[in-house]
Amino acid sequence: MKRKYEGVYALKMQGQEEGVEEMVTSITKELESSGATLEQIDRVGRKEFAHTNHAKQNHGYFVQFHFEAEPSVLESVENRLKLNEQIMLQHYRRV
Repeated sequence: MKRKYEGVYALKMQGQEEGVEEMVTSITKELESSGATLEQIDRVGRKEFAHTNHAKQNHGYFVQFHFEAEPSVLESVENRLKLNEQIMLQHYRRV
């Protein structure tokens, strides 16, 4: 049974916001190829981190995805997106 989720991604853009659309397209394809149905994509924008992370980044470009998917889809999508060096953070929650 499909459930509604929200996925938040912090992208490592280093001042190159023109690459955001490529990353959004990449994440969209990954979700859709896994069987998720996208409902909405919000480009939140560049935000500062409260603490510098291990990669010495103090900001990231945040994108929020609202989608419907089987619970098993989350783990496979998360594992595949971990391989992408441009995604610093990914977090999912059920809505």
